[in-house]
Amino acid sequence: MSKKYNVGVIGYGWVATAHIPAINASTQAQVTAVYSSRAQDGAALSAQYGSPITTYTSLDAMLADPNINAVSVCSMPSLHAKHVIAAAKAGKHIIIEKPLAMSQKDVDAMVAAVNKAGVKTCVCFECRYSSQFQATKAVIDRGLLGKLHYGEVDYYHGIGPWYGQFRWNTFKKDGGSSLLTAGCHALDALLLCMGSEVTEVTSYDTRSQSKIFKPYEYTTTSVTILKFKNGAVGKCAAVVVCLQPYYFHTHLVGSEGSLLDDKFHSQKLGTHKARWSQLSMKMLDSGDVSDHPYQTQFQAFFDALDAGKDMALTSLADAAASHRVMFAADKSAATGKTVKL
Repeated sequence: MSKKYNVGVIGYGWVATAHIPAINASTQAQVTAVYSSRAQDGAALSAQYGSPITTYTSLDAMLADPNINAVSVCSMPSLHAKHVIAAAKAGKHIIIEKPLAMSQKDVDAMVAAVNKAGVKTCVCFECRYSSQFQATKAVIDRGLLGKLHYGEVDYYHGIGPWYGQFRWNTFKKDGGSSLLTAGCHALDALLLCMGSEVTEVTSYDTRSQSKIFKPYEYTTTSVTILKFKNGAVGKCAAVVVCLQPYYFHTHLVGSEGSLLDDKFHSQKLGTHKARWSQLSMKMLDSGDVSDHPYQTQFQAFFDALDAGKDMALTSLADAAASHRVMFAADKSAATGKTVKL
């Protein structure tokens, strides 16, 4: 039985192999086309994913197909702006893998193209749809922590030669910075939790002395201090060259309690303040794309398309706001000065 939305995938690499099954698992959409600069075997892809897939080596040809309703941009980060603008002009709804682009100028151009075309968007800050952050946000929204005045969300993940992304991630062109390449998930999660606009950032960066991480063309560890409009402060460390298990550190402190990863204390519940209470949730403990909550996120996107609305939490407007903070942080680290937003 054919579904309501036919989706074309732009760029067939590692992340596309996670997007396709997640799109196909939604109730309304299926992947029917794949564009790749390298010729792909349509019959093999159709057999692999269980539905007919047409392959293209011309993006224009795929975007010209009126049967394609949406696209998923899984190409190299430096190509995202070009691909998103082309898809918007072709009137397709768009899923965009992170980071959005490698410069503020490109993000602004993408936003302008999408707004002009009136298409709907979903950006892969899928951690907002994870069990961990859905539960964390529920604790905040129910007032169990009171008003937050401090928060830190940090990203620790050793992206070395053992990891699929390493072969292209080491180059500045598509890696960019420790924040852009992966730490963006933590910064974005921090902004979600704090719920206030950022007014200024100060960031410092450095690199590892390990020979393993020598190929990186950019600084691979940064720490960013953020000041929020409501008076709160926060911190985000982005470390993609650590030798340790993957860790998405979360610590939020408010007027009624605190949350630390999957533990919390709330005065409102009258629990013992010398002991943490435990939250039962699936933690973000892997960088593998197969472990990301894409399916939950993409289902929310197609549900929003049905309703003719922008999706909650991860539309282009939400993601562009997070990228503005990231580019400001990277500018601060490069110049040694505080950057006001």
